[in-house]
Amino acid sequence: MPVNLPTLKPDHLHAIAGVRLGVTEGGIRKANRKDVTVIALDAGTRVAGVFTENRFCAAPVQVCKQHLATGDIRALVINTGVANAGTGERGLADANTTCAAVAAALSITPEQVLPFSTGVILEHLPMDRLTAAVPKAAGNVHIDGWFDTAHAIMTTDTVPKGVSRRIQIEGKEVTITGVSKGAGMIKPNMATMLGFVATDAAVSQPLLERLVREAADLSFNSITIDGDTSTNDSYILMATSKAGHSEITDDSSPAWAALREAVIAVSIELAQAIVRDGEGATKFMTIVVKGGRDRAECRKVGYAIGQSPLVKTAFFASDPNLGRILAAIGYAGIDDLDVSQIRVWLGDVLVAEHGGRAASYREEDGARVMAEAEIDVTVDLARGQTEATVWTCDFSYDYVKINADYRS
Repeated sequence: MPVNLPTLKPDHLHAIAGVRLGVTEGGIRKANRKDVTVIALDAGTRVAGVFTENRFCAAPVQVCKQHLATGDIRALVINTGVANAGTGERGLADANTTCAAVAAALSITPEQVLPFSTGVILEHLPMDRLTAAVPKAAGNVHIDGWFDTAHAIMTTDTVPKGVSRRIQIEGKEVTITGVSKGAGMIKPNMATMLGFVATDAAVSQPLLERLVREAADLSFNSITIDGDTSTNDSYILMATSKAGHSEITDDSSPAWAALREAVIAVSIELAQAIVRDGEGATKFMTIVVKGGRDRAECRKVGYAIGQSPLVKTAFFASDPNLGRILAAIGYAGIDDLDVSQIRVWLGDVLVAEHGGRAASYREEDGARVMAEAEIDVTVDLARGQTEATVWTCDFSYDYVKINADYRS
């Protein structure tokens, strides 16, 4: 079961004016499950995205980048079960054919459609089933489709993931709603495996593009489950301008600050939900690395700890074998690191200082913290004023079982 992740209910997700969503059963990989989603956007909706930096990026990622460059997106289409990655020219043709099917169903052009796929890599899409499902999903679109979409984009996820927020801008109510999926192959280099966030706010295209990058960096770019960067990672931010306030064009305005804070908060909660639902996870860990010269080196240390199999298995066993954390800090890649200045805490317990075990540390104190479902690790590098946070989970027996049986 996910680690302290509340059950998502339909009324938790608020509709966004200008966004309609529809799902259907396409039989893409398994029968009798919703696995094809179409999201229709009103004219004038602005869209921005960030994508995987995996050089083996999937065909739909390549097509998304091409279509986003046109600046006029009216629909998204998502399938689960088959990732359409490692599929060469045929994969690109299949992604474009999928866009054409959506365009025909919604009376738009193929270039106005963004395609997304998630699932098994190195397999081709069953195009007969997918193109048959697209008109059904498009025919089902409605503004209250977020809850169904959260379910339909799942793969090895055990629960759907979604978040909504409401804020005030110029006296108008502004809504932000998002869904995400992911439970394994998570160490993004941009965002999560799949994340979709929409708002009815009015914001200029340059600021929207800046916001999607900043939100990804502070949320989806700060998680790891297993250290593997997917071929299909995509995070999309949509703004329909339906809320009724004046367009946000100034990054020094209160409106921008409010919108930025809300979108980042939604993104962080979605990213944390992925970690809480990590494959086989029993512990949720927050790793704060402070005292760095820049954020990049803080994240190096955070990721070294967060994706170490030895650290993660120790947390699963509730074993305060904390030398593994020191080892991860040491190999993180900071060549001039002075380990004699570093301090490490496990929860509220000082574990290490002056290059070794803290004089005040007691094994029973470490064991007490390790027994909790949520654990904080804090590292002070003592070489600057910058900090970064990484969220991760443990490795359990079930992680191996899930991935050993993934294609079954």
